[in-house]
Amino acid sequence: MATTPIKIISYSILLFITISIANGKVQPPQSTLVFYLQDVRKGPKATVSPIIGINGKVWSYNTFGTILVVDDPITISPSSYSTQIGRAQGIITVTSQDGTNVNIVLSLVFNNAQYTSSTLEIQGTSCQRDNLRELGVVSGTGRFRFARGFAVFETISTYSQSVIRLNVTLAIP
Repeated sequence: MATTPIKIISYSILLFITISIANGKVQPPQSTLVFYLQDVRKGPKATVSPIIGINGKVWSYNTFGTILVVDDPITISPSSYSTQIGRAQGIITVTSQDGTNVNIVLSLVFNNAQYTSSTLEIQGTSCQRDNLRELGVVSGTGRFRFARGFAVFETISTYSQSVIRLNVTLAIP
């Protein structure tokens, strides 16, 4: 059975309409949230600590094979005295031989009234020497169920402790 030019044109138009509808799909609404992580590396109140590394090497942020655990307070402003709304809990692994990249798996666990019992799950590779580091938001629970998006980490202070601004852009279905 031969295909007529009318059938070919009809199929082409149908395919074009289907592609156009798919590309013009309505995007879910986006939200941007800004938080601050209070990262204390030393002392009795340290919130990030190396737990294992390669024998014979110093376990640090710059040493390949070092695994660190994190339990940073999340605050609403850069001040460590501002209102705490949750904890950033997870694992950092130094994954590049030269120590520049780390792999981060981080849960933002909220405990304030607005987001209580909700979490955001962040994951990806972070180049430690970059001022802005972008990682993926891969999921969430509670108010953030099925969340997708990205998080930009920016170190804004490194005096006695590091303060990291976290801009999270979400598309929540």
